[in-house]
Amino acid sequence: MKYFIILFILFVLCFKARADEVNCLALNIYHEARNQPLVGKLAVAQVTMNRVEHDNFPDNVCAVVMQGFYTNNHPIKNKCQFSWWCDGKSDKPKDKQAWQQAQYLAYQLLDGLFVGIDLVEGATHYHAIYVKPYWIKKKTMVRKIADHIFYK
Repeated sequence: MKYFIILFILFVLCFKARADEVNCLALNIYHEARNQPLVGKLAVAQVTMNRVEHDNFPDNVCAVVMQGFYTNNHPIKNKCQFSWWCDGKSDKPKDKQAWQQAQYLAYQLLDGLFVGIDLVEGATHYHAIYVKPYWIKKKTMVRKIADHIFYK
């Protein structure tokens, strides 16, 4: 009985961790690319996952999405890897349809549906076409997809 309880607890913890990762990835897709076509949403999601796999970034989706500088356990405004995370605005999705699409895509991506499909050629960075971040001089541009430019 003791082993059954331990296995059940491990199952519940794994299920919650999986749900958290889907939610974090969906939030990133939603806030970074909700106005993009599917290919743009998938490209943003793939960058997030490329960071998870890269040694220079945290090793889980939520830590990657929430990476930045913090004070008193709160992100410092405009000091995060993904701007929406620390822009001071509500992170609660308002566009129901875009949120459902982001959740579905996040679930499918984490479930392995897109294994072998790499739209961004291993890119770990991107920016909107209307900005020019300081770091682009140190990166190699991979491609432009919708309103984002991708780099590795």
